[in-house]
Amino acid sequence: MINAGDAGVAGGSGAAGGPQLWESEVMRSLRPVLEASSHVQTSLAGIEKVASWLAYEGFEFPAGPIDGALGGHDTAERLIDVYFFYGIMNFAFTDFDTGVKFSTEYRGATWSDSMAMFACAHRALEGGVRLYDGRYWAEMTSADLAAVFSGNIPIPMPAERLRILNEVGATLARDYGGYPHRFVRDCASQLYADGDGLLERLAAEFPRFDDTSIFRGNPVQFHKLSQLFCWTLHMPLALSGDFAVADLTRMTAFADYILPVALRSLGIQSYTPELAAAIDSGVHIAAGGEQEVEIRAHTLYAMGLLTDSVNRLRPASMDVIVPQVDLRLWRAYHATHRPHHLTRTILY
Repeated sequence: MINAGDAGVAGGSGAAGGPQLWESEVMRSLRPVLEASSHVQTSLAGIEKVASWLAYEGFEFPAGPIDGALGGHDTAERLIDVYFFYGIMNFAFTDFDTGVKFSTEYRGATWSDSMAMFACAHRALEGGVRLYDGRYWAEMTSADLAAVFSGNIPIPMPAERLRILNEVGATLARDYGGYPHRFVRDCASQLYADGDGLLERLAAEFPRFDDTSIFRGNPVQFHKLSQLFCWTLHMPLALSGDFAVADLTRMTAFADYILPVALRSLGIQSYTPELAAAIDSGVHIAAGGEQEVEIRAHTLYAMGLLTDSVNRLRPASMDVIVPQVDLRLWRAYHATHRPHHLTRTILY
């Protein structure tokens, strides 16, 4: 359900590439969910209220490696290879039964959540483990996985992680000599390019990246990890010319656990009493169920509208894009004590 007026389900105007965002395949696929939602609401009044102060913050375009605190990588090709490993492993860092987050000790510090994944990868690479080579992934065993991801608890969903590594590695070994950078260089440096865009080919060639749900018979695309992979490559490599996404204005928010908490806390997103109680008490929300699909769809919708509203209050030369607003809210709410929905999934 869309609350507090009608802004147009696939509307959006006045943004940095506003029409380009709303015409993307991901955003267009949300329409059936937004028109028939019964568990989640988006408040347009809430969006305008938040935009009225958010628009006046300073937004720097993020640049540099996402694991920069741990050290860089020798070449652009090696960075792409390692970031592909991050891309397929970047999910489920909290134990679904105990609520304990995965963490690890590295270089005299404790790293948790996705930063723990980065730390584990750096430690393994320093030890000579070929985490940049799909041929190694194809042959990894459960013991190999446990050795890479050693921490305070076993890494959540280890069987699913090993299956992903084996399957993705086999495809890379068969088609690209094992190296993810060869796949990336073979794609158009765009999200969408008549089937040849990096986002399109990630989903087509690697089922692991196909983040599509079915809502009442309609396919709904989210593609959280594939868009995030494109974004994390653009940040460190665009300025050097080694890689840049040409159509960033078509990139949506990354539908994860944290943004819904931010939007709910800011008065933009709300749930039925039953769904709110389930989330607040830690009841698992089924992957692909209507409640989960509505949460994710309204997250992308609200973030698109919020970005549009922010840009209407800023000079055109200071327009921001959705991933910048995403990062602003993610950083502010990543460590919040407010419960987020719990969904056992490999997609975020």
